[in-house]
Amino acid sequence: MTITDTSRHAETSAPINSVLAQRWSPRAYIADTTIDETKLTSALEAARWSPSANNSQPWRFIVARRGTESFQKVVDALVGFNQAWAHRASVLLVAVANTKNAEGGEQPWAIYDLGQAVAHLSVQAHEDGLFVHQMAGFDPAALVSSFGLEEGFVPFTVSAIGELAAPEILEDEFLQSREVAPRERKPLTEIVVVND
Repeated sequence: MTITDTSRHAETSAPINSVLAQRWSPRAYIADTTIDETKLTSALEAARWSPSANNSQPWRFIVARRGTESFQKVVDALVGFNQAWAHRASVLLVAVANTKNAEGGEQPWAIYDLGQAVAHLSVQAHEDGLFVHQMAGFDPAALVSSFGLEEGFVPFTVSAIGELAAPEILEDEFLQSREVAPRERKPLTEIVVVND
């Protein structure tokens, strides 16, 4: 699905894939829709096929649908700022890195690989008309306890996934203003430190 509202498209300094230019992270979700399971499965499949060091595939996902006990556990682990809006999403997805290999040694690249998997997931979701907002504001220990995660399995982000709603659905004026604020990124000249 192509998003037809171009007001949130990135103004890039060079051409990029249209899905990447259109992707953004809203906080306003339609609170009474259930997730399209086919689209969710496609997003998870995109994550499954992302690259990883030595094909270790260290990513694991907790998929918590709104209205379930698992969803409430994730909401309870969010910081207050994120609780104020994320409860409207259709799904809260906890991205977990398996930081230990089969012998119990460290997998220092696991978090990098998890990030790639979530990036693939978010791009596929956006292609299919779902919106993903990744969050770092949560209590990882609470999620480890709530879901009985084994040692070495580290919750690294929580993502809200769902259908986009109008900014006015957010009660907080600050959140509404963030929803329509211009999208900005540092220029390439600042992020490319060597370009020989």
